[in-house]
Amino acid sequence: MNVPIARTALTEAEIESVLGPLRSGWLVQGPKVREFETKWSDFTAANHSLAVTSCTTGLHLAAVALGLGAGDEVIVPAFTWIATANIVEHQQAKTVFCDIDLETFNIDIPAMEAAITPRTKGIIPVHLFGLPANMDAVNAVAKKHGLWVIEDAACGFGATYHGKHVGTLGDAGSFSFHPRKAITTGEGGMVTTNNADLAETIRQLRDHGAAMSDHQRHLGPRPYLLADHPLAGYNQRMTDFQAALGAAQMDRAAKIVTERRRLAARFDEAFAGLDWLRTPQEPDGCKHSYQSYPCLFKAAEIRPDTVKRINGERNAWMEDLQAAGVSTRPATHAVHMLTYYREKYSLREEDMPNAFAANDCSISLPLFHGMTEAEQDYVIATVLKGPA
Repeated sequence: MNVPIARTALTEAEIESVLGPLRSGWLVQGPKVREFETKWSDFTAANHSLAVTSCTTGLHLAAVALGLGAGDEVIVPAFTWIATANIVEHQQAKTVFCDIDLETFNIDIPAMEAAITPRTKGIIPVHLFGLPANMDAVNAVAKKHGLWVIEDAACGFGATYHGKHVGTLGDAGSFSFHPRKAITTGEGGMVTTNNADLAETIRQLRDHGAAMSDHQRHLGPRPYLLADHPLAGYNQRMTDFQAALGAAQMDRAAKIVTERRRLAARFDEAFAGLDWLRTPQEPDGCKHSYQSYPCLFKAAEIRPDTVKRINGERNAWMEDLQAAGVSTRPATHAVHMLTYYREKYSLREEDMPNAFAANDCSISLPLFHGMTEAEQDYVIATVLKGPA
């Protein structure tokens, strides 16, 4: 048997949904985009949801709308996907990395506050792998220092923090619809915010800075007149056929989240007795949505002087699992160890020791909605054989 790390599972109705916009002739930023945005707001309880081309562009738009500019600093956890940091660089601002809590893989609050300087403008906490960051603490620090907060909720679909959906807890949030995500539109993203003024600025920025969209103008009393452009914006609009696919999947949103949690619970039970594999944590008040199932290999043995050894053992085990038909991945990467950031800011692996350990010792196991019981049983049985 071969079990992939992830697999897209779409119903026939969802596949057929894409044909509607193609037949209608309205392909960009039209009625299906509005439907998707409405369903997203209904599911997350966000006051405003704005569909864009990716989670990355959503983070970027939010940062631009909040005034991020050259010379500013933004605090970013060192263990995340590189896009979290890249959007800061795109504004000629400075990415300031802080370490993570190795128990949760999320931002470490004392390290985050220690990284604040007079030039700090904001914080981008990440709800990594679907586990909410400690948003009460993040927001308290941000308020104390007068900083904005953008939630990187790329993996956050279905995750809640003390009963509130992630992406609604800071100034803005951004979600991903990449094929590995629970809701997918191929590429695509959604920005959420409860701030009406911020939402309007992002709405304009995604559409070349236009005061109204083509669809609004088309339905208005004078469709023959072009819109004003109060801002120098970008072309980061979602297509209607992408939105149709996303909107169709939202009809089974709760089912998708429930299924992922059920699969994770089976893994938790099966691996509870393993002292060499630490399974995902779920702190009080947090509901994990299990965008992936990230574990820490030989967590009890991790020290600065053992990381490289454990990394070699993990890699050998991953190779054995791959040979047995079970695909795995490192959970994600430590961005401060990647060439661009390492060289630009003269960073060393040990500058963020927990992110370094997570980079070299984490392992994600296959988990996706549509995973069969036979597939999961095979993964469980293969993992329980242990590393050589």
